[in-house]
Amino acid sequence: MRRRLINSTLAVVLFVIAVFGVSLLIVETRAIERNAIDSARSDAARIVAVVEARLAAGETVTAHTMRSAVPHDRYVRVDVPDQPAFALGDKPDGGVIEARQTGSHGELVTVQQSRSVITDEVGRILVIVLVVGLVTVAAATLLAVGQARKVAAPLTDLAETAERLGSGDPRPRHRRYGVPELDRVADVLDTSAERIARMLTAERRLAADASHQLRTPLTALSMRLEEIVETADSEPDAVREEAGIALAQVERLTEVVERLLTNSRDRRSDSAITFDLDEVVLQQVEEWRPAYRGAGRAIVHSGRPGLKAVGTPGAVATVLATLVENSLMHGGGTVALRTRIAGNQVVVEVADEGPGVDPALGSRVFERTVSGRNSTGLGLAVARDLAEADGGRLELLQQHPAVFALFLTREAEQSSG
Repeated sequence: MRRRLINSTLAVVLFVIAVFGVSLLIVETRAIERNAIDSARSDAARIVAVVEARLAAGETVTAHTMRSAVPHDRYVRVDVPDQPAFALGDKPDGGVIEARQTGSHGELVTVQQSRSVITDEVGRILVIVLVVGLVTVAAATLLAVGQARKVAAPLTDLAETAERLGSGDPRPRHRRYGVPELDRVADVLDTSAERIARMLTAERRLAADASHQLRTPLTALSMRLEEIVETADSEPDAVREEAGIALAQVERLTEVVERLLTNSRDRRSDSAITFDLDEVVLQQVEEWRPAYRGAGRAIVHSGRPGLKAVGTPGAVATVLATLVENSLMHGGGTVALRTRIAGNQVVVEVADEGPGVDPALGSRVFERTVSGRNSTGLGLAVARDLAEADGGRLELLQQHPAVFALFLTREAEQSSG
């Protein structure tokens, strides 16, 4: 592209120089020839006047007496009646410029000059035109190279940016080139890079959230299946009950996957309904009881019964499962789930008797990059996002021992009564 820009610029400049140079030569040649003819005529008229003056004074007109009146670069022939003709100067060879003038006494003056005078003058003009043309071409070449570099270098840079985007590097470069059209392309590429970066971040976040959120129900499901295996031979009724609970866990696992995918596509989706909060709490207590029993610990629930909350049961179950698992992994003693009312909200508290949250972490435990005791640092962050997506919030009420609280919107009729 750079070569094409230079060639096109030079072609335009050469065309202009050619047209201008030829036109100038034609005009100057005509002007020089016209001036030479006028000069010869003027000299002929002047010499005739000198001859007439000498004849009027009764002087003899000879080559000697007329030598001072004739230019040295002219050939002049004087014909005077009743006198011998004479000539002054060297007769030019080849083409000549000739002018004749006749006086009142019949004298005839002929002035000739070689056309080489015109040729020499035109040659000088041609040399000037060529020099000016070469200087113009050199200046145009420098300008074309500069302009080509100014245009081609940004295009190369933009191509590299597009290649980087295609190779998976979405970092915007924020480079501008002083050319409005190229800056517009750069703006579009930077905007696309930022959009791609957001998409990649969302996809990575979805993968991390999904892997973490699926781990909790899968852990509960595996423990439930172990219960089924242990009771398969002795208690058929218990097997059927455990199998039913396992199937319910699979359904909730499916709901978790669908919700994660829905949130990744449209975080404004609204699937909140009014549901029985006790049912979700008891469900989590039953699901996690085998795990706590295996760890030699207990999980209990208490609080005000019959509370109705507005939200997504699956999301609330996932948040509570995260808190219960967090207490199992990092807490100690009995874990208690307690329901209560706080203004126009219902609250589910999850507390244990363990060492609590590290004072250095505090409320930062909800940040994605913050973790303690070899945890991934994602569970509480994802749980908080799920709670906020349902119009609620997840808070750390007490650090030692740890008390987490899930705040949800109450049912409208209950809040008014």
